[in-house]
Amino acid sequence: MKGAVSICCFVSLLLLQATADEEEEAFTSVLRDTSHIEETLRLATEEKSGDYAAALQRLRKIYHTSIKPMEQAYKYNELRQHEISDGEITSKPMVLFLGPWSVGKSSMINYLLGLKDSPYQLYTGAEPTTSEFTVIMHGEKIRSVEGIVMAADSSRSFSPLEKFGQNFLEKLIGIEMPHKLLERVTFVDTPGIIENRKQQERGYPFNDVCQWFIDRADLIFVVFDPTKLDVGLELEMLFRQLKGRESQIRIILNKADNLATQDLMRVYGALFWSLAPLINVTEPPRVYVSSFWPYDYAPDTSRDLFKREEISLLEDLNQVIENRMENKIAFIRQHGIRVRIHGLLVDRYVQTFKEKMSFFSDPELVFKEIVDDPDKFYIFKSILAKTNVSKFDLPNRDAYRDFFGINPIANFKPLSSQCSYMGGCLLDKIEKAITNELPALLSSINSGKQPGLSSCESTGCGEKPKNRYRKN
Repeated sequence: MKGAVSICCFVSLLLLQATADEEEEAFTSVLRDTSHIEETLRLATEEKSGDYAAALQRLRKIYHTSIKPMEQAYKYNELRQHEISDGEITSKPMVLFLGPWSVGKSSMINYLLGLKDSPYQLYTGAEPTTSEFTVIMHGEKIRSVEGIVMAADSSRSFSPLEKFGQNFLEKLIGIEMPHKLLERVTFVDTPGIIENRKQQERGYPFNDVCQWFIDRADLIFVVFDPTKLDVGLELEMLFRQLKGRESQIRIILNKADNLATQDLMRVYGALFWSLAPLINVTEPPRVYVSSFWPYDYAPDTSRDLFKREEISLLEDLNQVIENRMENKIAFIRQHGIRVRIHGLLVDRYVQTFKEKMSFFSDPELVFKEIVDDPDKFYIFKSILAKTNVSKFDLPNRDAYRDFFGINPIANFKPLSSQCSYMGGCLLDKIEKAITNELPALLSSINSGKQPGLSSCESTGCGEKPKNRYRKN
């Protein structure tokens, strides 16, 4: 009798478990309505491609005629290791996904692009799945592009990646597909951060590659989930690389519907506690709390909150898309300011060297004294006193010791000699571009915009998006 009762209880448990599994499977098979993505990003509206192309052409001309000549004359790229190509100027805004492994970076891209069950959806799983840097971009048809092909194509903005070696190019892959969102933006999925793995084990300089993408990203999504909030050495190094880019960072707490409300509050506080030492800003960073995947939110969770958070994040993405031309102009102007400061500093080094040289002087010893102690000769202070340069924009003094170690001072001419009858002076041209031409181009872009209804007003996300280059 007891044996029969035990068998009945066991069968009942199996039936209950099977019912629960069926209910869970039925829940996860319910797909979420994604119409708000197209509405918030305004994918149905057509863009004025003619105006945009004309502005890009004008920007390229200003860069090549006014900024690049000084950049080449004083070898600025050897100081900053950031060469601007035509592909970078004409490229779409780049959105970079960073974070620990298996936090939902690839799932988020699949969700935004609607790639579920498509042949080219990014592979996802509970284990570390993404081992490559994957660039998802627009194309006329769906196809994959090898890293060596992307680096060899000068029309793309990825040709400088060749400097990281063939091992890295084997870990770089591109996916092209026709998609309305990819006509306006490019996504970059990165390998998850694994704290117990040394950089050398990857076979390429992982941190340097991340820095290359960080320097060129218009928006950076740093994704966490409730199970991976600890900060190790590799994640700490990543946040060091993000310093100076705080306005472009969006921190995302993904898979939030896996927790009850009380647990979610504790996890939210723990994430702040972990990140506080890594982000040196006066105001706390905004953390977007939601669940970015195609399935419906878990029952008995804060569905309305998650939906508003998602729309708010999409609005930030939309602002980057809408302001891409202004951002490119501001980026080229900022680059021009750095090139101008570099040219002025090299000119000052050259003048000081010539003033201190005499007939019996040893050129190497004289210049070594100048490079080792530039403050003694007022190299940097003279630039601040005579020109409209902020002290916060001055490069590191030690960088010039390395710069002149590779490039002898005799290779450079003073700025007063960098003039021609037809082309004018290098300094005059770059100052004209910084103070007149680029601001005028920016004004023409802004004046051509028609004020419209914010998608926040239509969707009720309740926040006014931020533009990182001008006040709203």
